[in-house]
Amino acid sequence: MGIIAWVILGLLAGLVARAVLPGDDSIGIIATVLIGIAGAIVGGFVAELLGFEGLGAFFEIRTWIIAIAGAMLLLLLIRVVANRADDRRPLSS
Repeated sequence: MGIIAWVILGLLAGLVARAVLPGDDSIGIIATVLIGIAGAIVGGFVAELLGFEGLGAFFEIRTWIIAIAGAMLLLLLIRVVANRADDRRPLSS
């Protein structure tokens, strides 16, 4: 898959992940694309570790499912880290 296909897959996977997991995120379209691309890579790596082979075809449904699942996982991890950082902030008077 070429770089343009990865960016398109990342954008769409990130948008779907944010639609499935709505929240009070103040991230922009660039961060959504980066989360989607990173999610696709992480999802593909985990899928290969679990024994799925031959991933990477752009129009294959399992490529999309794995990319979206990876993006959702990263989005949840980002929210957990952000919430922990907010909890540790001192209260101002």
